[in-house]
Amino acid sequence: MGHCPRLVFSSSVAVYGPLPASIVEGVDGETKFTDTTTAFPQSSYGTQKLISELLINDATRRGFVDGRCLRLPTIVVRPGSPNTAASSFCSSIIREPLKGETAVCPVDPSWPLFMQSPRTVVRNLTHAMSIESLKGNERAITLPGFTTTPKEMVEALGEVGGDTKLVIWERDPVIEKIVYSWPGFVDTPFANSLGFHVDKSMKDIVTAYIEDNKTDVKRLNAK
Repeated sequence: MGHCPRLVFSSSVAVYGPLPASIVEGVDGETKFTDTTTAFPQSSYGTQKLISELLINDATRRGFVDGRCLRLPTIVVRPGSPNTAASSFCSSIIREPLKGETAVCPVDPSWPLFMQSPRTVVRNLTHAMSIESLKGNERAITLPGFTTTPKEMVEALGEVGGDTKLVIWERDPVIEKIVYSWPGFVDTPFANSLGFHVDKSMKDIVTAYIEDNKTDVKRLNAK
């Protein structure tokens, strides 16, 4: 047999859709998606990710590649500038106030969001490449993340000295419809068994962003 290259693809938890009737209830009473929850995306983005997963599954079955499709949580805090993605606010409500600029949160402050940091996702993408073998042709792996809310994110911003008054709470039904189709709670036993990494807290994520992007951080209040 010839060499079969490993292919790591960054998919997304956006491949999931509404909570199906078969959903399990977590130990904390929250309904959670699992590795075996049927993917039924409610956005073009999620649909495109799922199509790519299926293509990689098939290419793996045929022996062209050794695929690993990582379903990423929402990645925060991303550096750079706001963009048109529905998830852009998740980074903006931390990043822009640290620049001394305002940011709008377009969703319910208490809505659950499933997160992972840039540092951790890099570790996980690298780890996926190092795994020797996976059984079968189903190559989707939902990465572990942690659940937080916009309110808790802004509180973490304040804990590190950011100006929470720069966050404007202005709900947008169009953005909410997309964001509310994403899972807020996910159990990831498969990824956990493979040794993937998870962040500890939102405060740790904000602190890491400040450390990695010092030139972009303009305003911190002394604590």
